[in-house]
Amino acid sequence: MDDSQCAALARTWWQTLAAADGMRVPDDIGYQQLSVLIAELSAALDAEPFDVTVGARVGAALSAAHLVDGRVPTVSAQVLYGLAEYTARPDAGRRLAGLLVALGQGHQAHLDQSRAQQYSTEDSSREEQDGRYRILFDNTAVAIAIGDTNGTLLEANRGLADMIGVPVEALRGISVYDFAHPDDRDDIRAVLYDELVPSGEGTVRLERRLVRADGSVGWMSFAISYVKGADGQPDYLLAIGADITEEHRLQLELRRQARHDPLTGLPNRRYLLERIEELIAAADESDRAGLCFADLDHFKYVNDRFGHGTGDKVLVAVATRLHDKLRGYDCLISRLGGDEFVVLIPPPATTDQITAIANQLLSVFPDPITINGQQLRIAASIGAVITPIAGANAESLLDAADASLYYAKTNEKGHWVLHTLQAPT
Repeated sequence: MDDSQCAALARTWWQTLAAADGMRVPDDIGYQQLSVLIAELSAALDAEPFDVTVGARVGAALSAAHLVDGRVPTVSAQVLYGLAEYTARPDAGRRLAGLLVALGQGHQAHLDQSRAQQYSTEDSSREEQDGRYRILFDNTAVAIAIGDTNGTLLEANRGLADMIGVPVEALRGISVYDFAHPDDRDDIRAVLYDELVPSGEGTVRLERRLVRADGSVGWMSFAISYVKGADGQPDYLLAIGADITEEHRLQLELRRQARHDPLTGLPNRRYLLERIEELIAAADESDRAGLCFADLDHFKYVNDRFGHGTGDKVLVAVATRLHDKLRGYDCLISRLGGDEFVVLIPPPATTDQITAIANQLLSVFPDPITINGQQLRIAASIGAVITPIAGANAESLLDAADASLYYAKTNEKGHWVLHTLQAPT
């Protein structure tokens, strides 16, 4: 956000405050002072790590400048929501909501401190201002929660209540762990009480599962900031969040699509390599894995004679048979592309185990495959390897299985060959 944009928004902000019915804007408050505050908020939107307390400091600065009307935070928010237009951050809305809520808190805290020094009682005025702050808190379009440093919710808005499916009143006094997924509670506790609370400052981000009131499971994304209490008040945690269940589902679906063959639904080369790399990373020197590299014999003839549509149906039928035959075996079946299928046998793989799997693979093919009333006889050749995997290279293991396959096809199609590899040096 450049200086001219800050100045333009500051002018709009000043005019909006001045136009509010009965609100007094001190004569010494000009565009320049508001422009400086806008620049601070704009910088906070893009800052890493995100510091929500910038909003509280801006709110306190407004009160200190004698903008003491209780409507200042709400009126200001009408203008300051426009800051989201000046950043490309996808989470700008959530960050800005947190800053504006903190602005309201900072404004109110400074007013309270000032009144404590000047007056003994102003209950009606305080109640009116709290009501205006509540309007801002409750009607912002994100989930907001304020909790103590032990994780007990002190305040929550409708956004959070709607996310969980309970009334707002049901959230006050409960622990943040009450709606967290049981499997995620330890992670949340570690982030909050091993990182955020001990440091006494900063912001952490959490994307974890929540359990709604109806028992369904969703995903939430929260930025949780540690906020110092003003004027002797206790410190607290401010959480700004959103329901990202649909985004998470789409991410999982995109990940699944990127790692699975669209024709057969089997894991693809990318998935297979990732799994091999995981096994390599976790392996010790005694761990051995196996690979069976299967290639359909004369499959080009099927495509040329009957068309690629029939060829695709054959591949789907083969994939189904492989899946059914190897059900119960500890292995991963994948399609690399074309007519190539690979079976990964994780540690502790043995020669007997690979022999059994290779024989099961070959047993898939004697029975003809019927496509559109046409019976097609399909055969396959298989190259198998068994090898130590500690320190190995995933691509090299595939190449070794491919070389074994080449040997099998060169000598006699429709059978399998096993090679035992030595540990990499």
